[in-house]
Amino acid sequence: MSGYSAKQVLDQLSKPGGHPVLRGDLALVGLPGLVYTPASGLGLPAVAFGHGWLQPVTRYRALLRHLASWGIVAAAPGTQRGPLMSSRLLAGNLRTALDVCTGVRLGEGDISVDPDRLAVAGHSMGGGAAVLAAADDQRVRAVVTLAASEVRPSALDAARRVTVPGLHLAAAEDRIAPPVGHAEAIAQAWTGPVQYRLLPKTSHLGFAEGRHWSELLLDGKGERSAQRLARALLTAFLLRVLKGEKKWDVLLESDVKNAPLAYQRAALTLR
Repeated sequence: MSGYSAKQVLDQLSKPGGHPVLRGDLALVGLPGLVYTPASGLGLPAVAFGHGWLQPVTRYRALLRHLASWGIVAAAPGTQRGPLMSSRLLAGNLRTALDVCTGVRLGEGDISVDPDRLAVAGHSMGGGAAVLAAADDQRVRAVVTLAASEVRPSALDAARRVTVPGLHLAAAEDRIAPPVGHAEAIAQAWTGPVQYRLLPKTSHLGFAEGRHWSELLLDGKGERSAQRLARALLTAFLLRVLKGEKKWDVLLESDVKNAPLAYQRAALTLR
């Protein structure tokens, strides 16, 4: 958006886009979880989102709905919910969700996804799973993590094999996955263009919506400021990388209040 400031673009992208949104159930095609799509559109971009440890996918509904309102199909597998969550298996489920998005006509058959416009994203261990999925799936064109956790197999090792752009948002007050050993380390290991932003006064669960019993075990709770920033930055990043929309560059290239640029290698907007 030529002539607009980063704050103005952030304000715009933190609000719903212009597309009516449909909600679906991935279980109808054999994979538990949710999918949100624009009401219509062919050749759309899509993102598969991995939930955090012990977190239900319903804690990310507003984010998924927001992406769909901006023209992005957003699917979130509802698998690996137990305490012995396998990030390796969740990574496989993310790839399966992309298979569903590209292989099934959504809605009433008037919604389709472009197989060359795919991304993965995730929160906490789901962020680590997204890195694993990207390292093993050449279809993936972009990766976003929110308070990413190191996982097994190692997301740090996988990051060294990811050549596509990555955006990593970390919580400065994260006591479950402290950024230095988790999100920051993943960003520094990244091979492709990468950007790392550190959100002050944000906890590990700041990106998760609503309330949940897991807050008794884990650090923090849902924080609207963190969720607003995540919605805007994730939307700008996906629209730029998957669709080539340059009008969001001012946001992606700037320090933003409460989400300053802490580390970057190669501009995300070059691709």
